[in-house]
Amino acid sequence: MHTSVSRALVTTVAGSGLLLLGAGVASAHVVVDAPGASQGGYAVATFRVPDESDTASTTKLTVALPNLKSARPEPIAGWTPTVEKNAQAEITSVTWTANPGNPGVAPGQFQRFALSVGPLPKQEKVSFNATQTYSDGKVVEWNQPMNADGSEPEHPAPSLTLAKSTGGDDDAPAATAADDKGDKGTDNTARWLGGIGLALGALGAALGLGSVLRGRRS
Repeated sequence: MHTSVSRALVTTVAGSGLLLLGAGVASAHVVVDAPGASQGGYAVATFRVPDESDTASTTKLTVALPNLKSARPEPIAGWTPTVEKNAQAEITSVTWTANPGNPGVAPGQFQRFALSVGPLPKQEKVSFNATQTYSDGKVVEWNQPMNADGSEPEHPAPSLTLAKSTGGDDDAPAATAADDKGDKGTDNTARWLGGIGLALGALGAALGLGSVLRGRRS
């Protein structure tokens, strides 16, 4: 009985290990995440870049952008970002390059590269083709669309599904309006408090003057 239980446990653990290994291989791609990203809005897009080489480090990453008005890289120690624009001053790509002395993303590790971007295209899905360069000169293009049967290609392009827009082109006008409304409310409150303060001050002055007059009559 004990031997049977032991064999069952070994089989279960081995199977779980294979599943985890398979999941690790499947997820070892350049992917992008942007919680709350919506069509026509602004978001923080984070690109997760794993190093898939056994011997070389990742020393450069280039991400293509869909001609955006704004793209601001988050500072990362040891990396220099370069923003590329077209003739219309639209941002077409951002490249992060490891600084001299920085070995880059070592084998078995990963790095996050974050961008504040927008306004995002007014479409359901948007792809960000990425180019990953290794220290040994190898270049991997992450630019393949999903297969017709829904399966994942060897080098899928990082992509986002965008929520439908709930307002204008972006959230800035709404935020500004809310701030203005808040400022007006604060201003009105300040005026009321100021008026009450003046009234109390006048009442105090009248009471003080009355006391002085009564003291003189006495």
